[in-house]
Amino acid sequence: MSSVTVDHVSPGHGHGHDDHHHAMPTGWRRWLFATNHKDIGTMYLIFSFVMLLEGGTLALLLRTELFEPGLQFFRPELFNQFTTMHGLIMVFGAIMPAFVGFANWMIPMQIGASDMAFARMNNFSFWLLPVAAIMLTASFFVPGGATAAGWTLYAPLSLQMGPGMDLAIFAMHIMGASSIMGAINIIVTVLNMRAPGMTLMKMPLFCWTWLITAFLLLAVMPVLAAAITMVLTDRHFGTGFFNAAAGGDPVLYQHVFWFFGHPEVYIMILPAFGIVSAIVPAFARKKLFGYASMVYATASIAVLSFIVWAHHMFTTGMPVTGQLYFMYATMLISIPTGVKVFNWVATMWRGSMTFETPMLFSIGFIFVFTMGGFTGLILSVAPIDIQVHDTYYVVAHFHYVLVAGSLFALFAGTYYWLPKWTGRMYSEKLGKVHFWSTLISFNVTFFPMHFLGLAGMPRRYADYAAQFTTFHQIATIGAFWFGLSQLIFLWAVLRCYMGKGEKATAKPWEGAEGLEWTVPSPAPFHTFETPPEVK
Repeated sequence: MSSVTVDHVSPGHGHGHDDHHHAMPTGWRRWLFATNHKDIGTMYLIFSFVMLLEGGTLALLLRTELFEPGLQFFRPELFNQFTTMHGLIMVFGAIMPAFVGFANWMIPMQIGASDMAFARMNNFSFWLLPVAAIMLTASFFVPGGATAAGWTLYAPLSLQMGPGMDLAIFAMHIMGASSIMGAINIIVTVLNMRAPGMTLMKMPLFCWTWLITAFLLLAVMPVLAAAITMVLTDRHFGTGFFNAAAGGDPVLYQHVFWFFGHPEVYIMILPAFGIVSAIVPAFARKKLFGYASMVYATASIAVLSFIVWAHHMFTTGMPVTGQLYFMYATMLISIPTGVKVFNWVATMWRGSMTFETPMLFSIGFIFVFTMGGFTGLILSVAPIDIQVHDTYYVVAHFHYVLVAGSLFALFAGTYYWLPKWTGRMYSEKLGKVHFWSTLISFNVTFFPMHFLGLAGMPRRYADYAAQFTTFHQIATIGAFWFGLSQLIFLWAVLRCYMGKGEKATAKPWEGAEGLEWTVPSPAPFHTFETPPEVK
């Protein structure tokens, strides 16, 4: 980030009509009618962690079934319901709301704004999520159970499911509406509410990555809505968009879905890039290397994400010219991503590095995300992809990008800003145990899946040939270890909220820069009543 010096941060004094500003709501009203960006951010973070536990429990049920060949616990239909719901809950319930929670907490503080632009809409966009989550979870208990069409909800499977499918469609509509409102709020806040002197190119990279992510959300959420609405009308109103028997085209669904689905992957990783870009310079005690190139790289990733969708569809029989185009376009995305990794490494190069928990998770993120990036590059090569399509190789790839990518960055950001949120320092010992336990168990879980996939093990199968047993058992043991490691994280965070741990200063990290470190810890209910001057 370019250097930001703050002229003064004076506590504002309300007069006349401003008096209502000073009353901080208490009790249940504070949360139900929350309009303060910090309270809403906290609710997003709690919600996403609850969903992470639910999605993680489903994953452990899957791994339990896969510990040995043959069917142990669940019939294949239920196994597929677990698979599908694990994907939907993790993507729409855990990762995306967690990043929105970070956006709510940090963007107003980083740009010197008093709050988000549309405070009541902010409240509404949060409260839609628990409603949608309840609908999704309740779909397990309707006749026929939850949808088992995979998180992508491919037709014709999704046209044949029971009422659980309809609940999933409505839940995703509600979550999409929440995302669109959140995106509008972030765009308006960043573009209109920056403190005097805070130019766009002085903004912390987290604000940049979220601004670009918000535009992505506005562009693709309506596309998802269109796809699942067409599924709904095919199911109940006699249309034939995706029903081949009625003259429709099931592959059309895949085109529409992945036009949403591929930018969606970047919606889940760009804010992570922003978090890591805040932490690495702080603990290397250096300026971020190549700030402007990071901004342009983020924008180019977002633009390119719209022209690569059919790399998910190399096996659908598209013409070879189409395959070549999508192959080269996909490879192109690795260039701006490589720029980012290079810049993080260059920032650390010859810096005065220390390895507190946020830095450990950031370095872990760079290391493991890069591995996931390389397997993605391999999958972009059409002839290879055709061989390993729908195998565990793909499962390994996207978990390296999403778990080691999004989740590691979320952990890093939580440890980094937790002193600002709670006013207490987390236990460094607990944080480090959490990091090493998470990093090792993650690799024990997902690295063997590369070999499973290369050997031909298909994904979403409840049963398998005996030759795959050993790798499945290693992955299952790793998965339980990984899942239980997250209880360490929960305890580390709860300790701070319960007021344990030493009191945090306004700027607990020596190398940290930015407006959020100019206000006391914990951040006051109204952060900047008078905008700070940024020079």
